[in-house]
Amino acid sequence: MPLLPAQTHADARVLMATRAVRGFVDGLISVAIAALLPLLGFSKLQIGVTVTAMLLGSALVTLLVGTHGNAIPRRTLLFVGAAVMIFSGLAFGAFTQFAILLAVGVVGTLNPSAGDVSMFLPLEQSLLAATTSTVRARTGLYARYAFAGGLAGALGSQAIAIPEAIVRHTSISESTALRACFVVYSLAGVAVWLMYRSLTQQSEVGGTPATPLGPSRVIVYRLAALFALDSFGGGFVVQSLLVVWLFQRFEISVSGVGTLLLVTGICSSVSGFVAAWLAARIGLIRTMVFTHLPANCFLIAAALMPSMPWALTMLVLRSLLSQMDVPVRTSYVMAVVSPAERAAAASVTNVPRSLAAALSPTLAGWMLHNSSFGWPLIVAGVCKIVYDLLLLNGFRHHPIEHT
Repeated sequence: MPLLPAQTHADARVLMATRAVRGFVDGLISVAIAALLPLLGFSKLQIGVTVTAMLLGSALVTLLVGTHGNAIPRRTLLFVGAAVMIFSGLAFGAFTQFAILLAVGVVGTLNPSAGDVSMFLPLEQSLLAATTSTVRARTGLYARYAFAGGLAGALGSQAIAIPEAIVRHTSISESTALRACFVVYSLAGVAVWLMYRSLTQQSEVGGTPATPLGPSRVIVYRLAALFALDSFGGGFVVQSLLVVWLFQRFEISVSGVGTLLLVTGICSSVSGFVAAWLAARIGLIRTMVFTHLPANCFLIAAALMPSMPWALTMLVLRSLLSQMDVPVRTSYVMAVVSPAERAAAASVTNVPRSLAAALSPTLAGWMLHNSSFGWPLIVAGVCKIVYDLLLLNGFRHHPIEHT
């Protein structure tokens, strides 16, 4: 399979490279957060609140970008995001007080989840849409984009073994080694900033000025509401909290978690290519639903397993299917709006996702604080199944209006 679909602008390579760099440090940080905060004396409830702050902050920034960023070039906003990324890593690595880290979580770009929930996502999605012209090529491009981020995130999760090895073979404390991960995050922000400089004018929505939502407003709002339900469920099992549950339920090691996330991340990233192939045969909506439903059943099953091997098996099986809807979902949103509306549509559909996902980690932290049973996994699975059924019922016959 070629790196890019035919007749795709070279800016797509830059955006996939930045997604890979951000994915790597997101994977690293999502585990580092779960390992570091207990060492700093944070309770599971405080960890949940911190994760909520991170997701809520990302949602608010994305909302500002979507509602007030139309007059600002996408590249300029990406430069600002990269600068905030640099600040976020340095600040989170430098301080240990709960109130300060909570504030950094709100204003920064740190990502506690396996997916991308930052302000970068809608900006890069809208720019990617402008680099190719057909729905089929766009779906394949988003599959590659998801693969780049997913594979890099899996490798980043595995890289958590490096600070663990440093602690084992030197006199450096575990907290110091983990805090160094946030310095790596800042350095990645510098790399991303430099790569954004190579984007061309072609990336600015294909030369079409970005506009607020117009004719497509109703369908985008309906999709946003459904995506919010999905994300509310997903917030119960963001990667940092899933790691906390594995620590608590099975006393798995940090390196063991890294290996698990490497395997699940590779499975998730590769599955995007299958999603693109499947969508060309059964349609975008059916692909989203028929892959997502069994994944959520595996998630619920993981909570019910009596031993670690069985629980990990369910999580791996889930990873084979759970992210197949991501490139398809993005392609569908970009297809049902006009080119000028794509930036606004990406923000409008991602903001409710981030806001909804920000509500549930605190509830999940409270559940984990009171029980080691996998209640967050069960609640997440049920919410996501309801989303799948509503999406299939409401949109399976909706035509794609734009190519």
